Order: sequence, then structure tokens, then C-alpha cells
Amino acid sequence: MTASPSKRRARNKKSVHTETPLDAHVPDFPPEPPSEKKVEGIIRGFCKGMSPSAFEEAGCVVCAQLCLLADLHSMECIEGSIVLLVPDAPNVTVRERLMATEPISMVDGPILNKGCDKVCTSCRDSLLKGKRPVKSLANGLWLGEVPPQLKNLSFAEQMMVARIRHNRCLVRVSSGRAKMTANCIMFSNPTLQIYNVLPPSSAELNEVLAFVFMGSAKPTPEDFRRTPMLVRRKNVLAALDWLKLNHRDYADLGISKENLATYPEEGPPVVVDYRPIGPEDSIRMATAMSQHDTGEEFGTADGPCTFTIHGMTGEEYSNMSMKALKIKAMQHLEKGGRLLGMGHSEEPQSMYDNPQIYPQMFPWLFPYGLGGIGQTMHKRKLSHAQHKRWLLMHYDKRFQTDLYFPIIAFNHEQMKSSSTGSFLLARRKNFDAIASRLITLSPSVLDDISNRMQKGEHVIPQNDQEKACFKVLEDLDHVGGNVQGSLTSKKYMRNEIWSLVAFKGAPSWFITFSPADSRHPLCLYLADRNIYFKP
Repeated sequence: MTASPSKRRARNKKSVHTETPLDAHVPDFPPEPPSEKKVEGIIRGFCKGMSPSAFEEAGCVVCAQLCLLADLHSMECIEGSIVLLVPDAPNVTVRERLMATEPISMVDGPILNKGCDKVCTSCRDSLLKGKRPVKSLANGLWLGEVPPQLKNLSFAEQMMVARIRHNRCLVRVSSGRAKMTANCIMFSNPTLQIYNVLPPSSAELNEVLAFVFMGSAKPTPEDFRRTPMLVRRKNVLAALDWLKLNHRDYADLGISKENLATYPEEGPPVVVDYRPIGPEDSIRMATAMSQHDTGEEFGTADGPCTFTIHGMTGEEYSNMSMKALKIKAMQHLEKGGRLLGMGHSEEPQSMYDNPQIYPQMFPWLFPYGLGGIGQTMHKRKLSHAQHKRWLLMHYDKRFQTDLYFPIIAFNHEQMKSSSTGSFLLARRKNFDAIASRLITLSPSVLDDISNRMQKGEHVIPQNDQEKACFKVLEDLDHVGGNVQGSLTSKKYMRNEIWSLVAFKGAPSWFITFSPADSRHPLCLYLADRNIYFKP
């Protein structure tokens, strides 16, 4: 059924009157500026969020985790539930022994953190429901207080008392006109070195540790006391004696006073390689400076010098793109390049099912050898990543302030992620197609693509052989995307950022602060202990 012509004309006429004429002028008003009250509200909100009450933390008596003061409650609310914190399994705690004749005994009663007097909301809620919190100390997470013998050990002293050696180190100390700073570069060991006798001899330590001192004058004994390479023989002996009495993995350790006698009474444990620099030279590496850096000296004028630990990367590959690196690796394999073989004993040390690997690497963090990662009682309850996060939030910040525990823990997570990603790749239905591509890759095509990429060319595959090479790169991305910090994961993050910018628009206002600024009061509070932040 259709409308009559008169009704259609009336409807069209009415619609014309309701529309804006095409030639009408629409004023282009600028966006309304934010009102003063709105700006004031933003600034007040920022100041409120930066006030000490918004980020001050303290430890929980049940789980020993750092929590905001606003999330902590009095212990009176859990008095009737403390019985749940008595451990079920043996060897969860141990009492400190001062002599070998003392028997080994556990701590009696509920396991509570002596350094705290409040309980967090999560633990309180679990206990009130009649359940023991998963992250309570009674669930195999008790570490014990760090004794004086293991506190304030220098970097070199820690290396001398660790039973498992997992890296090689090059320490570079730079002394300028008034300040001193130190850097350490770590090389991963092919296999974990396990010591049955400590300390290692000075000749053996020279194989895994190198010390370079750069300055306008040769270092003095006073300079050595400020460096992380300081070794005091009495401190090393006291630490090993205490560990042999109390650490569960050091009971059968042999302490060699002959090896200890090969070290100086107080000084660096290895030969010092001195490199002179002129008074006008900077102690900072040019590669570590930004374009607008003034070159001002970093470090400290007195007291222990600042110390930073880095991983090792190949300088010749630092400017290559991700695809170029993968092409280079495939080219190396196609030419019959050598691979690094990991030797192991009949029962190799595993980072997956070895709760004692971290207590032996870091005895100054796990003084009694308890609380390791991967315990049987934690299976399907507490993952390795969650356990490491728990350690980093320990109330005394021993893991946060340790020199290289965070980087070792993160590297292990990367290795596990890559292994899991490779396993998933092998289990996919297209495994045969992936294997076929790897077998039929053309070495000449790989050479051509590698050379073009190294010259900075953006290579687009043209034929089937080139497309097969790039398809292998996609297979490798499947593995690398699961590894935190890998080139592929960074690529995915950049793509996500650009997508958000395209969808939401670029951020108009943001505030940042540098966590590397060791003098910022907020950074000092978050990274150290017993420092009160007062804006």
C-alpha cells in the first residue's frame, strides 16, 4: 500500500524544514577549557595519592607480606583462629643453633612473623572462615630472620659462600674526580657449579670473577673498602661456620681454611686490572648516556659506591631487528654452526623440581635453607611465579634490595616460558608442515635475506622459498611471544599500544618519575627500609 502524492510532498516538505540548510554557517567553537575547579580536583587527587598514608606499608604477621597500612588490622580479630597456623608437615621451621652439640628442633606453636604485629585483610578473611591462608608462613614459606653473620656481606663475599655457582662476572669500578661507581656484567655458566668445599681457592675464583678498576690513580686500600669486591676473611669464615650449623644444605660442607688463607686479610679476592684514565675523562660509558646528558659524574663521594648488575648481550647484534636476528640464527644452523651443549650428571640440577636450588644460590636470603620454590606441598596451590612475587614482597625487603636475585628469578621464568612455548608449538596439528619447512629451507635464500636485512632493507617475500623462510619466523614468534622481555613480546606490546592510541587517542597528560633516581624520597621508601617519606 503506497501513500498518495500529496502526503509524500507534505512529508518531504516537513523533513526539509527540520534539516540544517547546506549554506548555513556553523560556528567552529574551540573546545571548552577545563574549569579551575576541575584542574584543582586533579591536582588535589594527585597530591592525595602521593601522601604517605596512601603508600606506606608494613608486614603481615601471618604471611609476612608488605601491605598498605589501610589494609592491616589488629591481631585481636584472629585470636581464636591462630591454632590454624600450627604447621602440619615437619621441617617447616628450625631453631637457630650456636653449637654443633645442640639438637635440631622446630619452632613450637603457631608460625607467626615476629617482625610484625598486624594481619592483612586476605589472611584475616581466610582465618575467620576456618581456612589456613595459602601464603601463610605455616605453609612452607617460613624463611627465618637473617643472622648478623650473613648481613652486610659484600658482593664478592656472597660469591664465596654460595654453594651453587651459576654465572661468571666482570666487575668494573670507576673512580672519577670526586665520585666512585661500579657495574657488573654477568655471563651465564653453561652448567651449574656445585661446591662441596668452600670457599673456593683464589685460582678457581679468578676463573669466574674479573675486577677492572678505572681511575686517574691506582686504587688504595681505602678505595677497595668502598667497592663491592671487598673480602674480609673473618666475615667469610663466620658466615660459613653459621651456615654449616643451621642451613640444611650446608651440613656436609667442608670449610677449607687453606683456601681461605690464599685471600688477603681484607681486600679484593682476585687480581685487579688497573686501567688509567685522565682527570678530564668521564667515568661514565658513552653508550650509557643520552643525547642531552651533561656528563655529570654518577656515584658516591664517600661510603660504599653504587653498584649495578647487567646481563650480557652481543654488541654486534644490538642494532639488528628481530627478523634479522632470527634469519642470522637459521643461517648459522644451515652452515653447520656449532651449538652449546649442556652437560649434566645422572641427576641434573633442575629449576623446575628443585626446591633447594635457590637456597643454595642465595644462602644469605634463605639462611636456614627453608622456604624454597617448588615444594611438594605447594603443587597446584602456589606457582613458581606467585612464589617469586611473594618473596619480592617480603616485609624486610631482603629480596627487593638484593643485587641480583630479581634478575636471576626473571631469567628462569623466561627459560620456562620458552620451553613451554616450544612444547606447545610441537604439539600443534601442523607440526609436519613446520618440520617440512625447516628441512627444505634454501641456504642461498637465507644468505640473501640475511644480507639484505643487515643493510637495513625492508624485505618483502616475493617467491615461495622466501615465503617459506618468513613462515618459519612466524613459527618462532609463537614461542617468543610467551617469553616476557623477548623481542616478540615487545613487538606485541608495541602493537597493542599503537592500537590503543588509534582507538582511544594519544594520552594528553601523564606524569612519570624515574625509578632509577636513587635520591628521590619516594623511590628510597619503596626500594629501601626504615626511611620515612615526608613531602
